[in-house]
Amino acid sequence: MDDLLLELHGIKMNFGRAQVLRGIDMRVGSNEIVGLLGDNGAGKSTLIKCITGVHTPSEGSIIFKGKPITKHSVSRSRKLGIETVYQERALADLQSMWRNMFVGREICSKFGFLDVKRQKRETDKLLREHVGLTSKAITVDTEVKNLSGGEKQGIAISRALYFEADLIILDEPTVALSLSETSKVQQFVRTIKQRGKSAIYISHNIYHVYDVCDRFVILDRGQIAGSFSKEEITIDNLIANMEHLARTGELRHPVKEALA
Repeated sequence: MDDLLLELHGIKMNFGRAQVLRGIDMRVGSNEIVGLLGDNGAGKSTLIKCITGVHTPSEGSIIFKGKPITKHSVSRSRKLGIETVYQERALADLQSMWRNMFVGREICSKFGFLDVKRQKRETDKLLREHVGLTSKAITVDTEVKNLSGGEKQGIAISRALYFEADLIILDEPTVALSLSETSKVQQFVRTIKQRGKSAIYISHNIYHVYDVCDRFVILDRGQIAGSFSKEEITIDNLIANMEHLARTGELRHPVKEALA
């Protein structure tokens, strides 16, 4: 793969005697949306936590933008350009939108004081131009709890793009959302691609993943079971592979003829 953004080599993660990740080799290209699929317990969450610095792998290396990541941590991953959008945990419901947008990365004046006016101005621009909030009833001072699920996810993704994240990890972004709200989130994912950025999209809903992703990585019991580009596999065959994997522990080969 040309122009790699993220490379994982031999990632293992042990918790005591339990080996959760068993030597993961995975890549994400620049301007690529990768769907990460797998049943509960496959190791998806642990793998993401290794990428974002929550866990330090027991073995293996992580290379981002061509450079090995050393002394990995959550704050360091954010500085490098890796952001995570968690379903239902992306924002603080009781805080205003402008505070959520800049929490931990507040804009200050040259004298070191918070520049509240600029933060509100920047938030308003993002809400109108990127999230698509046009109602006059919603302002930068509106508490996040008054927004819909899709709007919350839109703000979280827009925040990551505002701070120039190169890799955005989406953890079940459409869970418990209505059809219209899901459609909004899917469009926000397309915006990531349009902005030239990359994403890892984790979801149990294969239809949502297939709709917006360029490639699909299937994780099973701590190992990569397979990786297919969208050109290699149809949605029906991807589902059939997942079902076959759950029953037998093995993947079928994609039926390329089905794409003709």
